[in-house]
Amino acid sequence: MILKLIGSILIVLSSSLIGYIYGKSYKERLENLIYLENCIKILETEIMYGASPLPEALENVYNKGNQKVSFIFALISKALKKNKDGDVLECFLTVVENMKKDLNLKKEDIEVFLNLGRTIGSSGRKDQEKNFKLILAQIKALQKEARLEKEKNEKLFKNLGFLSGLAIVIILL
Repeated sequence: MILKLIGSILIVLSSSLIGYIYGKSYKERLENLIYLENCIKILETEIMYGASPLPEALENVYNKGNQKVSFIFALISKALKKNKDGDVLECFLTVVENMKKDLNLKKEDIEVFLNLGRTIGSSGRKDQEKNFKLILAQIKALQKEARLEKEKNEKLFKNLGFLSGLAIVIILL
């Protein structure tokens, strides 16, 4: 009897934990998009008003931004310093795997970030400013979508995990 009770508790706890982990990914995506927006704003300030060279501006973003997301800017800066004659977009492409794996970002989130890599440093000051505004507007839209997904799915997965564990226990008893 005690063995059944302990087994049942373990099943419910483990399935609840799985549901919690899935639900948490939606929350993390939203947080990371907010941090990414802040980092891009810092980068815009560094480039537009600080007139810093790109590798230095990226290092400053790493130092000033939330390190949970800003580490990607340090990686891009290192890639730029290592590959001096390389394309900026190539350096941005080096962090795509990190963004998928570590930041829970979707393909469209990463594509908006890569648009920054395509446009940065390739045009005049006014065009740069327009590009930053466009990218920040796109990130705002992605945040809105992520917020809706979080509200819809976070509770769903948490409850689904618990209820599926309960269903398994009932079936086994």
